[in-house]
Amino acid sequence: MGILQTLKERSNATCELCGTSEGLRQYTIPPSLNENVDNDVLLCNTCFDQVEGNVEMDPNHWRCLNESMWSEHVAVQIMAWRMLQRLRNEGWPKDLLDMMYLNDDALALASATGEDKDSSEQIIHRDFNGVELKTGDAVVLIKDLKVKGTSMVAKQGTVVKNIRLDYNNEKYIEGKVGTQQIVIVTDYVKKT
Repeated sequence: MGILQTLKERSNATCELCGTSEGLRQYTIPPSLNENVDNDVLLCNTCFDQVEGNVEMDPNHWRCLNESMWSEHVAVQIMAWRMLQRLRNEGWPKDLLDMMYLNDDALALASATGEDKDSSEQIIHRDFNGVELKTGDAVVLIKDLKVKGTSMVAKQGTVVKNIRLDYNNEKYIEGKVGTQQIVIVTDYVKKT
């Protein structure tokens, strides 16, 4: 059985954050690179777009976290915690965060993206031109890059899709070139 099907069964074919049953899709929680049931959640298009920052946040949409934060699935708890952190200046999310409990491992993963930090403390990844990069973006290599530990050379002009950010260093992103998962320095990429 595939991951998407398992997620649909786990959630009764509803968004694991807001509970809607339309426009569902699988979402791998950053910084994880491996798709599996423990790292993924099922989101509707509305939740997905707001989580990814594709649209402006609608704080009232996220009042659903009052229920989803109590999910038995750690991946759902982590996403609820992250969204509550993003909305903490609204007032009501602070009360939910005070009630919420994550074990040490889950809290470490939840805070890996810096959602709990003020914007002045967050690490921002920028490409060669200074454009901000986000998880899931596609970039183009602007020069040939030798891949450490292999004989492979990633050629200039290669498109790297669905990048992941290194939340400990603003200069590093991860992505696949061919079948090889590699770390790339942001100074050598341009956002597409």
